[in-house]
Amino acid sequence: MTLRLLAFDTATETLHLSLRIGASLSVRREPGGAKASSLLLPAIQSLLAEAGLRVADLDAIAFGRGPGAFTGLRTACAVAQGLAEAANRPVLALDTLALLAESARRSGAPSQLWTAVDARMGEVYAARWSAGATPGHWIRDTDVLLCTPQALRAAVQADGVPLAGPALTAYAAELQDLGDPAWAGLEPDGASLDVVATAAWARGEALDATQALPLYVRDKVAQTTAERTAVRHAGAAA
Repeated sequence: MTLRLLAFDTATETLHLSLRIGASLSVRREPGGAKASSLLLPAIQSLLAEAGLRVADLDAIAFGRGPGAFTGLRTACAVAQGLAEAANRPVLALDTLALLAESARRSGAPSQLWTAVDARMGEVYAARWSAGATPGHWIRDTDVLLCTPQALRAAVQADGVPLAGPALTAYAAELQDLGDPAWAGLEPDGASLDVVATAAWARGEALDATQALPLYVRDKVAQTTAERTAVRHAGAAA
């Protein structure tokens, strides 16, 4: 039976999509961040129209659940849930940091590594991963961390495996020597979305549309003036 699987991630500053139809794969890349909420649905509609498909023709809808930008996660979950409920289709919740691990693997990274993205407010979201027995299956070895770049540096150095992901660029002074420079610009791109989503489908991880929920690591999404001042002072001291 031909697999028809749509996947997208809006957790970073770039919007990524993939559409799997049997052996055929289409991917798309659009501006993300604040633009994700207005661009995601049109991008999905365009991708499906090019393939001559409706949402009801899909087997499932996969989405990046984060961690990442608050607005991006809300957008991805709302769109995945709305489309899936309307078409009576299941969803697949994908970890954005696992998508980065897959992207790193395709760029030559080892089967064990850390991935991290900028969490703003002087912090990063990070986790350690080990490759599973099948392509696209990543096993998270730690909780998803919300920590300072300095704390992440200590964890990665103590562990002895490399780091990949955009945090390498966002906090270059603290992290740049912990992974190959080629891994600093990695994104949860369409090819990685497809591999991880297809693997999740094969493992039977489809969920009811009502379970299209974000992975929130930070409950607090804003800082007080005093907290912002403290972060600046800490950065200056470092």
